[in-house]
Amino acid sequence: MYGELTLFTGNANPAVAARIAEHLGVSLGAARVGRFSDGETRVEILQNVRGRDVFLVQSTCAPANDNLVELLVMAEACKRSSAGRITAVIPYFGYARQDRKVAPRAPITARLVADLLQAAGIDRVLTMDLHAGQIQGFFSIPVDNLYAQPLLLRDLEQRLEGREVVVVSPDAGGVERARSYAKRLDATLAIIDKRRSKPNESEVLHIVGDVSGRTAVLIDDMIDTAGTLTKGGQAVIEGGAKEVLAVATHPVLSGPAVERIASSAFQQVVVSDTIPLSTQAAATSKLEVVSVASLFAEAIRAIHYNDSISRLFLDGAD
Repeated sequence: MYGELTLFTGNANPAVAARIAEHLGVSLGAARVGRFSDGETRVEILQNVRGRDVFLVQSTCAPANDNLVELLVMAEACKRSSAGRITAVIPYFGYARQDRKVAPRAPITARLVADLLQAAGIDRVLTMDLHAGQIQGFFSIPVDNLYAQPLLLRDLEQRLEGREVVVVSPDAGGVERARSYAKRLDATLAIIDKRRSKPNESEVLHIVGDVSGRTAVLIDDMIDTAGTLTKGGQAVIEGGAKEVLAVATHPVLSGPAVERIASSAFQQVVVSDTIPLSTQAAATSKLEVVSVASLFAEAIRAIHYNDSISRLFLDGAD
């Protein structure tokens, strides 16, 4: 058993970290995370961490490089202060989309980030809905990949009560995820067949499955520029769906994503708080947020006390 559970956060997820701390019944650790005048990351741990079980809460979302370096420097500071164990709590794991070589001379940045985290002294990683599950194999330390599905399902069940539902996968790669939601919602399944002409642009071809007269729910792991999502929503409406909603874990929302969602066919787009919404996104009435802080708090408590956390993520594995 390590020493007292101690929770720190950088600048990426202060609100989520505060909620996690509240669920755990602890106070956030005292740390100063900022910049030197030349822009270099500056970290000061302002309390004793010797022998303690330290958890660093930090998504590597935009600005991804700044947030990643903050996490690395916080880990280095805790390591040199003789922390007993350092766990990186990364609600959104950035660079996960580059998990294999897709072209000559292309990098595998997910592996690079895994190496950097381990080199900084991190002993364990706790994350959520990795874009590719095999990224866990890039680490030689334990990695726990939680699923937001139980919390998002609970929200969906309340929203969709009494409606005839069809769960829609926006592409072939997301069929397993959509099937899992459909099973628990007692809904039918449809798939959008599309071809991507170039990165961040897609063309919807047709829908495999019947959406006519139903409430359609598009399921994805993240929303980046929202091009795929909004075209998919429009396609199911044109296919005869009564209404369409979307659910995704990570609201990356880059480029024109917020404008696209605001003008889309969606009644609601439900996301989690693994990435904080921008001011513009938060003001969009179609976007609603479900907090995953309670799930992370339960996982952190289980890790600290050496309990099993399998009950927290098995729901997303089938």
